[in-house]
Amino acid sequence: MKIVLTAIFICLSLYSINGFGQKRRLVPTAPVTAREVGKTGVVMDETLSVLRVKPSLFAEPVQRMRRGRQVRILGVTEADGVKFFRVSALPSSAGWVQADAVFGKFRDGDDARLAKLVQSMSGFDQIETAVEFFNLYPLSQFRPALLLLYGDLLEETAAKLSRDATSRLDRREMAASAAPLHSYYLNFVSLDRYRKLGVLFLFNSNTRQFHYDGSSWNEIVKKFPGTNEAAEAQKRIDSLKEKLAKKP
Repeated sequence: MKIVLTAIFICLSLYSINGFGQKRRLVPTAPVTAREVGKTGVVMDETLSVLRVKPSLFAEPVQRMRRGRQVRILGVTEADGVKFFRVSALPSSAGWVQADAVFGKFRDGDDARLAKLVQSMSGFDQIETAVEFFNLYPLSQFRPALLLLYGDLLEETAAKLSRDATSRLDRREMAASAAPLHSYYLNFVSLDRYRKLGVLFLFNSNTRQFHYDGSSWNEIVKKFPGTNEAAEAQKRIDSLKEKLAKKP
């Protein structure tokens, strides 16, 4: 009986040793790399764009990165309830930034997230962010709607620029010069930052009014025919023609 029990004990011991050995060999040892590593993105949300020395909302800041700053993702981690990207930012900055500040093509849904951000903004920041959206997501399903919004924003801006130029341009100086009236308006200093974005404003000398040239509306009609946005864009193009032909 003792011999039988001893044999059973030995068999069980060998089974346990072999089983343990097999389990140990199945444990993976290679580290897993986050899929964002190596990708490039663009800083868009300036409210969250603080570059820090460590991945923490309490860490020392290096700088606040401007909208449009391109970064390369070197690492990913989580801290203080948010995800952080370790990034290198040209020309020589590096550190950790909250991942929500960065947008790119490497992550699903970023175009929808940026479209919502554009819609929530106002003023020049809204226009500037819309331009960044168009550059970053040329094939996005949200492009037609944002192109329509963008054109409307710029036509509203044109009306404000018209009022500002009329109040700020010196009529006596204009009268004393041989330069034509429209050249004063089209050299108005407030147009400069819009030109840097590629925005073109036209001018009706009869009414002394700026008007958006309608490029975004034309793109909708050409590239997205048959959509609701295309129908609305055509209405705006027709209205623009009437405004440019308007007499005093």
